[in-house]
Amino acid sequence: MRVTPTGARSVRIEGDPDHPANRGKLCSKGTHLGETVGLGGRLLTPMIGKRRVSWAKALDLVTKRFRDTIARHGPNSVAFYVSGQLLTEDYYVANKLMKGFIGSANIDTNSRLCMSSAVAGHTRAFGEDIVPASYDDLDAADLIVLVGSNTAWCHPIVYQRIRARCDAGARLVVIDPRRTETAQEADLHLAIRPGSDVALMNGLLAWCREAGVLDAKFLADHVAVPEGFWEGEGNDLWSVARNCDVPVADLKRFYELFAAIPRTVTMFSQGVNQSLTGTDQVNAILNVHLATGRIGKPGAQPFSITGQPNAMGGREVGGLASTLAAHMDFAEDNRARVQRFWASPTIAPKPGLKAVDLFRAVGEGRIKALWVMATNPAVSMPDAGRVREALAGCPFVVVSDVIADTDTSTHAHVRLPAAAWGEKDGTVTNSDRTVSRQRAVLPLPGEAKPDWWIVTEVARRMGWKTAFSYDRPADIWREHVRLSTYQNEGARLFSLAGHGAAGNADYDAMAPFRWGGTPFADGHFPTPDGRARLVPVVQNPIAAPPKLWPLTLNTGRYRDQWRSMTRTGLSPKLARHREEPLVEVHPADAARLGIVDGGLARVATPQGESLYRARVTDTQRTGELFTPIHWTDRTSSGGRTGMLPRPLADPISGQPGFKATPASIAAVATRWRGFLIVAGEPERRPDCLWATRVAVPSGSLWELAGDGDPVRLETCLPAGERIEAIDRARGTRRVAVLADGRLIAALFLTETGELPTRDWLIAQLSEPRAVPTVLAGRTPGVQVDRGPVVCACFDIGLRTVVAAIHDQRLSDVAAIGAAIGAAIGAAIGAAIGAGTNCGSCRPALARLLPEKTDAA
Repeated sequence: MRVTPTGARSVRIEGDPDHPANRGKLCSKGTHLGETVGLGGRLLTPMIGKRRVSWAKALDLVTKRFRDTIARHGPNSVAFYVSGQLLTEDYYVANKLMKGFIGSANIDTNSRLCMSSAVAGHTRAFGEDIVPASYDDLDAADLIVLVGSNTAWCHPIVYQRIRARCDAGARLVVIDPRRTETAQEADLHLAIRPGSDVALMNGLLAWCREAGVLDAKFLADHVAVPEGFWEGEGNDLWSVARNCDVPVADLKRFYELFAAIPRTVTMFSQGVNQSLTGTDQVNAILNVHLATGRIGKPGAQPFSITGQPNAMGGREVGGLASTLAAHMDFAEDNRARVQRFWASPTIAPKPGLKAVDLFRAVGEGRIKALWVMATNPAVSMPDAGRVREALAGCPFVVVSDVIADTDTSTHAHVRLPAAAWGEKDGTVTNSDRTVSRQRAVLPLPGEAKPDWWIVTEVARRMGWKTAFSYDRPADIWREHVRLSTYQNEGARLFSLAGHGAAGNADYDAMAPFRWGGTPFADGHFPTPDGRARLVPVVQNPIAAPPKLWPLTLNTGRYRDQWRSMTRTGLSPKLARHREEPLVEVHPADAARLGIVDGGLARVATPQGESLYRARVTDTQRTGELFTPIHWTDRTSSGGRTGMLPRPLADPISGQPGFKATPASIAAVATRWRGFLIVAGEPERRPDCLWATRVAVPSGSLWELAGDGDPVRLETCLPAGERIEAIDRARGTRRVAVLADGRLIAALFLTETGELPTRDWLIAQLSEPRAVPTVLAGRTPGVQVDRGPVVCACFDIGLRTVVAAIHDQRLSDVAAIGAAIGAAIGAAIGAAIGAGTNCGSCRPALARLLPEKTDAA
């Protein structure tokens, strides 16, 4: 991005046309980042409990408590839980302190939740965690297979490149239990049974062998094949179709496409990784690519796409508990090498606790001091209720964060104000190994400090001043580069040789670069014998859900939100696409269980339960549910998806299985519904069964529903002149609050009546005078309802798009034909702008266009 300050806390956001990752394009989240740089809700001073303190006092306490805990209980009694939101330099010093000086590997990252199965799979197959592909491979592929990825929503700029290649003739196959927006634009969608990926890929490998498309020379020269690897049953077409619950004809079509098209990129993401067998699922994909020689070649690659901005940077420095540093493991020679380089007094003897086990250890009292950096595990971890109990019972919790109050920081004894996006200076690495400089464009507000500085200051206080004598991120970067090359001699492909940035000016001017070139192009792999490994993997039987929990719950992201919404939740434009947390349920299940579209429903699992707004849709498979991960106690009385998944993880990678939790669902009746609109925030949070906050310009909107007495909600209203209207027959109550003639709040409630749309009332918060029709919720005369937001980039509603299609006859655009693709976005974009920026709304726009007939 190119970011230009336009005021004290405002910026202009543009895509950087010279950056190789996005070529100037931005998704909706990037486009609206400028709405998130204000200081509302920021943590601006160090806090001990509820007291503001100096940095010296806060850091002295952190140092003392960690030092005392280590002295009394040993180094494994403390832990760090860090984040893919950290820059590489932040990650590096945290990992160095814990593993090389405290002497424990109990530092893990929330990247464990999104890509650690890919790490484990790469290491088993290649000998090192190497992503062989680059985004450029998409431009050369003739077949693109997306496995467990709603790319149109989660990686929209990547998806634009995919669509551009498809418009040029490439084929697209999407493998996903849900018919997502990505799946709806595919040439073929396989809605497989959750957890059947190994069967699918083993069947593909068997098909390729039978079809004679294995690369015998590549296998003989560059791949180690275990004895008996090719033996096995249940990989025939009909057995696989039965295991995966897909039509035989569709499965055969996929296999035939793959066998016939050598230049194939298989991209996989959370649907593969977030599984109790995630590592095996990754290796099943890698096996196919290795056996067919589709690796290290332009347009022929397996490609793991990460879920966080700097998950790759964390992998490079050793931010995972299962790695040491610089792609080295805990083998004795690696431990000795890293200890020599750091000149450290000790070195972690073995891998540490992975995330799920780490928080279990906190709950059991084995970890007595915990430092959480730039993440919100009370929301994002599986079985989050148990994680909260663990945090509440931990003797000492430190949280470094941007936001003052999160579900995690509620349990902190010390809170440390960290630098936010726009204030950070350092580097990040993206999914295809491209390293980019992130430069600060805004000054640090209040007493906020960079994460690397905070960790460094604690390390110095613990007695290691020389080892942590960093004055700037460039100092850390140069050390990171030296470690990547130290006694390496080609044993590890990860090397930043030539990018040491000799001077600070070189570091400041660093251009994006991708390390590693084209890995495996020469057929050499970083294993003892230089060969890759085919890894035998077997499909585990998929058990039927238990009687009490007869449905299968899948969890994931929404298009315009990120993680626990501490940042994206500040943007009014991003908030309007999916204003509330929805549980998606198939019509057959909804009819059987009495679930009504737009009503409330309670989703329960053995771990917990939470309330959702129901969305009945045939994009779900029968017997399956989907809920988003973003809502927290700060934003909703429901939508707490983290409470629901099991605290079980892949035994190899330690990655939790978020995609297939046994669950149940039940309708929840309410007596009334309504909404509250307030300039700023309400006097107190609405206390009712359903209360979900939505950011809006100049204030907040709360969607409400309940079965108690709603009159008490009036205590949420600010002081001012009140105008009221009551319709007892419909159980309707409307209250508007004015201050100096301006609307500052409106509460609309009803039992049986209709509620107006929210847009007009929201707009009145910015008007200098309230109009007489404020209690009608609309302006006099005809009011156009734009409908729900479809395009967040340009803030365009559904009905606006439909009107443009109808009035301008957009279905007659010549380019709309065999490939709906970019032509739809261009056609609608010419009229109203929708679909012409990030493209993530293109599938939704495509569904609105009338089908063309032969006559047309």
